[in-house]
Amino acid sequence: MKPINHQCKLLNIMGKDIVINLKMTEDQYREIRKYLDSLTVEMILFGLRFAYKRHVAISGGYLMPGRKSVVKRETHLLSHKQANWRLNNWKAMIKAYREKGYSYPTISRIKKVLKIVANK
Repeated sequence: MKPINHQCKLLNIMGKDIVINLKMTEDQYREIRKYLDSLTVEMILFGLRFAYKRHVAISGGYLMPGRKSVVKRETHLLSHKQANWRLNNWKAMIKAYREKGYSYPTISRIKKVLKIVANK
């Protein structure tokens, strides 16, 4: 579908109209209109804040979507012996994980799963 430049009155808050020009398809316009008609101003602002903060975190590189898959990828096929080796050489593993770009919370989650695998 070809994007169309829509000018729509989004909200009327305390007698003030908010008008935004956006390029969107007719389907996108109807979807946005549906959300704006059914949600309160507080809920719309909450959603916009959340989306904005998530966008900033992803573009800044400090939010890695799919952290669970990272932990699974690092620990899924490890044997008991391999997990023990990684735990015994943990400082080297931290360095390797940091070079891969993993955050400390992700590394901590990997270590937690490694302990479980090592104890089995």
